[in-house]
Amino acid sequence: MAKEAVILLNMGGPNNLDEVELFLKNMFSDKNILTMKSDLLRKVIGGLIVFNRTESSQEIYRQLGGKSPIVGHTKSLVAKLQKRLGENVIVDFVMRYTPPFAKEVIERLNEQDIGKIYLIPLYPQQSTTTTKSSLEDFEEHYHNSKGDAVVVEIKHFFENDSYNKALLEHIKEEVREDDYRDFDIIFSAHGLPQKIVDAGDVYQKHIEKHVEILKQKMQDAQMDFHEVHLAYQSKVGPLEWLKPSLEEKMKVVRNRGIIVCPLAFTIDNSETDFELEIEYREIAEKLGFREYRVSSCPNDSDLFVDALQEIYTKMR
Repeated sequence: MAKEAVILLNMGGPNNLDEVELFLKNMFSDKNILTMKSDLLRKVIGGLIVFNRTESSQEIYRQLGGKSPIVGHTKSLVAKLQKRLGENVIVDFVMRYTPPFAKEVIERLNEQDIGKIYLIPLYPQQSTTTTKSSLEDFEEHYHNSKGDAVVVEIKHFFENDSYNKALLEHIKEEVREDDYRDFDIIFSAHGLPQKIVDAGDVYQKHIEKHVEILKQKMQDAQMDFHEVHLAYQSKVGPLEWLKPSLEEKMKVVRNRGIIVCPLAFTIDNSETDFELEIEYREIAEKLGFREYRVSSCPNDSDLFVDALQEIYTKMR
């Protein structure tokens, strides 16, 4: 009887300092990231970005121990999901910009009798820059490999109840024994250039809908924060990006404690462990925050494993 495979997709991160340049090159060669029609222009602009950012990016990962935390967390998540689904289901993962790439994982799959492959991008909300890019990458390589399994995709899962319970559990861990009313919570999502949203990307709509879902769940759980906010982080370059920025939003609530919850990431990475935990913490200190706390991503939590198992079962 043919086996099934569950493949988790994510953007990846450098496994060592030497991979930082590879990571940036692959990211800024992606037509879903740099959306200009001209391949030559994309190559030129992407090359300039890589040249200007490699050294500073290496310093970021040096402060994180010489690598991104994303691969380690993902391996642990895969191991837990594999144990949950059993030996008749192969669980693996593919990264978009760093190893393991789609080609090598597909080669392993094609050596086995696989009847169906279920692709689960680890992006809760759908976007052309993340979900579409990862799915297209896998599908293209699988087609080129002459594989004959049925490939099934999911494009978002921010409405999954177990996943949202995982988010709330991590928020509760940061509040600890304190009073929720002493804190504002800011849901921080990775930003996007406004022109990508204007071109029809549904990401912002999904983000806003997700915040409304979490507001209701927090209310039901009596997680009575002083106020709930949405902001966007990680803006780079001169283009207009989604607003408000996290720094702008922090200035509005600077006289209270805040909990920052990463909304668009399922696995901790440089945007959470460095940007939120280090860079924005410095901003919070300058603004005079009484408390600044960041909730971790679901990572390999049991509730996230529950969510992935539910997603896989629903896809079948």
